[in-house]
Amino acid sequence: MKRILLRGGRVIDPENNRDQKLDVLIADGAIAEIGQKLQLDESAGKVVQAEGLWVMPGAIDMHTHLREPGQEYKETILSGAQAAAAGGFTSIACMANTSPVNDCAAVTRFISERAQQAPVNVLPIGAVTMGMQGKRMVEMAEMATAGAIAFSEDGKTVEDSNLYRHAMEYAGSLNRIIICHCQDNYLFAGGVIHEGEISSTYGFPGIPSLAEELDIARCILLAEFLELPVHIAHISTRGAVSLVARAKERGVKVTAEVTPHHFSLDHRAVADLYYRDGVEYAMKRQYACFNPNTKMSPPLREPEDVVAIKEALSAGIIDVVASDHAPHEQTEKEVEYQYAPFGIVGLETTIPLTMNLVREGVLTPVKMVERLSVAPAKILGLSRKGSLEVGMDADVTIIDPEVQWVIDKDDFRSKSSNTPFDGWRVQGKALTTIVAGEIVYAADGQV
Repeated sequence: MKRILLRGGRVIDPENNRDQKLDVLIADGAIAEIGQKLQLDESAGKVVQAEGLWVMPGAIDMHTHLREPGQEYKETILSGAQAAAAGGFTSIACMANTSPVNDCAAVTRFISERAQQAPVNVLPIGAVTMGMQGKRMVEMAEMATAGAIAFSEDGKTVEDSNLYRHAMEYAGSLNRIIICHCQDNYLFAGGVIHEGEISSTYGFPGIPSLAEELDIARCILLAEFLELPVHIAHISTRGAVSLVARAKERGVKVTAEVTPHHFSLDHRAVADLYYRDGVEYAMKRQYACFNPNTKMSPPLREPEDVVAIKEALSAGIIDVVASDHAPHEQTEKEVEYQYAPFGIVGLETTIPLTMNLVREGVLTPVKMVERLSVAPAKILGLSRKGSLEVGMDADVTIIDPEVQWVIDKDDFRSKSSNTPFDGWRVQGKALTTIVAGEIVYAADGQV
């Protein structure tokens, strides 16, 4: 019987109202005991000294793109899972926009089978429509049986509201949730960055906030009409926050997520106007330097949107922090800004960037764990995760909240390194990642 004793860490477990110094004993892939002064003979297992560290239920990233099958030069299931482990994530859900699209049980099974070699739990998300073309609904029941944890058309929206309605109903009958990438395709079309001062100054086609908010309103109204849950991916505007807040007040079963880039940067970063280590500075040069690694969908918004997102994250209006890990090969990004693909990597930077909010007082450590572990587990129906209760899966993330380090894209485990955070000095890092009672990542290399 394999055992691991985590000794003397600060156990942060919101589901069991724990935030105190405790020992955690792991046996046979599950949480076996939690208490003080637990004993384990080192000949009978491994003792991990966790004094001064945070011990939390394993972080769950419910929004990633692993690119396999079809674009393995950007990322594979294995390389993405290795990046996740290094970033402190024990479970990741991967979106359906692969090639071929994950729109049938065969592709879902392929992903699940490849994931057997991965160090973390990889959970496939199925497409809503065949080929993500918005015309014909996928065979959800077959895909759910094959392992699809949820359904999403991430990267675009389903324009046909009647089809979307029936998809929500069918997913609900299978105890699966629809994850909505909210954009009005007509308002979004041709856009490159947020429609505002920066787009006007530098002549980029803009993507208005309305493109996101209009579709969020539609998804919320559908969920309200059907009395079914819906999850809104990567919200980025203060209007979106208001829509979600008002829906929750009405009792709509809506949850929402935000990415670290949408609470760490705003649209001025597109022109490299202000950010270095997350601190504003005065640009001395007479020209803007456009960094394609600031191009993502939805785009970086205005400073007022960042403020609203932080307030909503603190208040619980936004339930989840997710990376939207979107790897691209370097040569694809190093082109004229308007031609670069949308998206950045995030599995290895999400936890330290979220810890910035703890130091700012936006989140408490308990709220951070809720956003990174508890809420994703509940939304995805992962009943044995998101808690350190005895008997639960021994998926654990151990964080050093004090260590200071510099993000270096050359150190990423991901096959891609398209990040705007290269060179940022951050504080806080996942030191150990445990999945099903196995240490799958240790910063000191002692796995």
